[in-house]
Amino acid sequence: MSKDVFFIDTTTRDGSQSNWAAGMPLGMMDAIMDDVNKVGYRAIDCPITPLIFKKAVRDLKEDPWEMIRMFGRKGPDVIKGSMLAPGIRPFDTGNDNREVIQLFYKLLVDMGALQRVQLASNVLDSMRSETWFVPFIKKLGLEFVYAVCYYISPRHTDEFYIRKIKEAVDMGADVIYLKDAGGLLDVESTRRVFSLMKEYGGGLPLEIHSHCTTGMADAVYAEAMKLGCQSFHVATPPLAEGTAQPSVFNTVENAKALGYNANLDMERVERISKRLYAMAKEAGLPTFGPTRFKVAQYIHRIPGGVISNLVHQLKSLHIEDRLDEVVEECVRICAETGEPHMITPYSQFVCTQAAINIALGERYKVVIDDFIRYALGIYGEDSGYREMDQNLKEKFVSMPRASEIMEANERRAEQQDRPMKEIRNEFGENLSDEEFILRYVLKGTEEIAAMREATKDYPFRRFSCLDSPVTDLIDELGKRPGITQVQIQYKGKSLVLKK
Repeated sequence: MSKDVFFIDTTTRDGSQSNWAAGMPLGMMDAIMDDVNKVGYRAIDCPITPLIFKKAVRDLKEDPWEMIRMFGRKGPDVIKGSMLAPGIRPFDTGNDNREVIQLFYKLLVDMGALQRVQLASNVLDSMRSETWFVPFIKKLGLEFVYAVCYYISPRHTDEFYIRKIKEAVDMGADVIYLKDAGGLLDVESTRRVFSLMKEYGGGLPLEIHSHCTTGMADAVYAEAMKLGCQSFHVATPPLAEGTAQPSVFNTVENAKALGYNANLDMERVERISKRLYAMAKEAGLPTFGPTRFKVAQYIHRIPGGVISNLVHQLKSLHIEDRLDEVVEECVRICAETGEPHMITPYSQFVCTQAAINIALGERYKVVIDDFIRYALGIYGEDSGYREMDQNLKEKFVSMPRASEIMEANERRAEQQDRPMKEIRNEFGENLSDEEFILRYVLKGTEEIAAMREATKDYPFRRFSCLDSPVTDLIDELGKRPGITQVQIQYKGKSLVLKK
């Protein structure tokens, strides 16, 4: 008898982050969510992180709370999750006020947009999460999914992965998944690490998440199926492949060829994909096909989602023609700083510092605050700072800015148990919980005001493709209690709709 395999849809979060620099408009998500809800996914990965809050407000001029309410309203039948952490501000180091963090999560849960938390194991010293964050999310009834993040460096050995897998079991994870942000897995390494997960994972359900950056992800997924992996992170074209996750279409075909049951409504997936292509064309967003094998990815190891943002960043600096130089500089920085795992947040740190080094023509003439924090050990032992070149480390920690950062970090640590009422008063009186969190993340109101102005007529951009005008008309008529009958006439034919 065939075995069932399951799928986690990453289209709106990692698909968008990887291929569109997290630039998927809320209107696109809204247009497909009714179908996504009914496809039969094990879960969907939603863009509900504080980092996306900043992207939505600053670049898209859309209200992230509208997005969150939409996911809750239109996705009642599917588990919704995201990569989250015990913090609010993007790249938080674990020193945010715990009452504020708890309020944020409770809002997500109450809006129906969060039932699953994915926590990266070997990034921000995850053992700190064990003391209060994991018990908190479990008390909320959320599924706790622990990501063992794959990487290639001298310190990422089998013993390293075994320690992280055991850590997941000890922390009470409900699911373990192998997360390959850089698309660095190949068939051989998949066998090796996945076998460790089966041996030391305590019998927990296993998932896999890879990117098509090297062109190997489809083969990696097929191998993981043979090894007993139960769930696969996939995306829907045009937000699949490229540097994002494998296409749901190809992964399902491979599963069936290997004798597995996919149990997805592929007609709905086809409809979602056609609509996304039409909306992408209307919005002027790029589409991608299968990715060719790339040796360079195993050298620079920059994740797909960061590559697209790096290109965007270089354009703002007017040095987009120097991408190759910046990538080479990323490799040098990694080697000098103890091989930080090229995954959020370190990949962003490395790429930003590399771009600055190239733009200024002098290495480390300006050092970003986050790298000084890194050298000070603020990001924890898992960051790799202990293996950092000592001369460079001394250069960073001896900068005048280093003492200011350390003092600020100590002050932030003192804020963990500060009464939230005091913090709320700093951002304004009589604020709703949503407005307070928004101001807390954006550190002010100016950008929020610009977003409010852009959304004063409608909360998000609407798309006119396919059947959108018809469904928009039906939605609007349905909101008017005085209209009880609609008659449509076309070429001698008539259709009457009554309430």
